[in-house]
Amino acid sequence: MEQLFRVMAIFIQYPLLAAVPGVILLALGLRARRTTAAAVGVVWLLYALYETGMKQRWLCSGECNIRVDLLLIYPVLLLSLAAATVSLLRARKPARPIP
Repeated sequence: MEQLFRVMAIFIQYPLLAAVPGVILLALGLRARRTTAAAVGVVWLLYALYETGMKQRWLCSGECNIRVDLLLIYPVLLLSLAAATVSLLRARKPARPIP
């Protein structure tokens, strides 16, 4: 788990990097008509905005070095990313003909 937090910590230093998977997932989700992927893209974009606010001290007035919120946010982001990936890779079921 510690390794995961180290890897994800790049988003603390460079919050706009979190917008990259957000834009990609949103675009792929909309193109493939996968609401799960599009919704996860929006979640990543919201996280990028949140992290930007934390870095700029808009959302944090004092000591922002202890980020307990990330213990919840990182697993949610990764699980949602996995769900979006599965959603995008799953083959669409062909429409059933109307009898």
